Amino acid sequence: MSDHYQTLAARTEFRHKIERSEFLGIAIPVASEEEFFDELHRIEKQHFDATHHCWAFRLRAGEDVRARSSDAGEPSGTAGKPILVAIEAAGVSDVAVVVVRWFGGIKLGTGGLSRAYRETAAETLRLAQRLDRYVYTRFRVVVPFDAFGIVYRLASPPDVVLQKETFGERNDFEFLVRTSASERFAAALTERRLEFVIE
Repeated sequence: MSDHYQTLAARTEFRHKIERSEFLGIAIPVASEEEFFDELHRIEKQHFDATHHCWAFRLRAGEDVRARSSDAGEPSGTAGKPILVAIEAAGVSDVAVVVVRWFGGIKLGTGGLSRAYRETAAETLRLAQRLDRYVYTRFRVVVPFDAFGIVYRLASPPDVVLQKETFGERNDFEFLVRTSASERFAAALTERRLEFVIE
């Protein structure tokens, strides 16, 4: 799995009408299922008069991706899955989309419903500002005073980020290194005979 992915910079909303039914897409960056369900609960309370609150989310969990969806009372497969398809097509992770529907009296049929939910989710995500995220490995490096210049030159964000420096009898530097660059970084430290621990 890649150590670079995109999520959303902020919550984004998009509202439109299809055959007198009103659809409100809400796309939110989320870090966990718990965070998502708290947000869903707030959306359900805010839009308590809506007919349905359908949703899907896609979360990165280490090397895996967790995805779930719900039709929330709509015919099976017509809401949650199309929303999830839109999230996957947008290529984003750590993202949830809730599509709130107010029924306008005209039935859309299963094909029409699927299309309405997918298109609402897709347009909401299209409007959302993206944020680059990286998966990092943490390195703790012991740096003698005479090696400061060398170590500072190793930092090159976003691949290698100097996170923290602690000076004293021992000078400890903490680096966040993109997973794809961690072997190279370890080799550079070994070559310079610097003591380090990978966490």
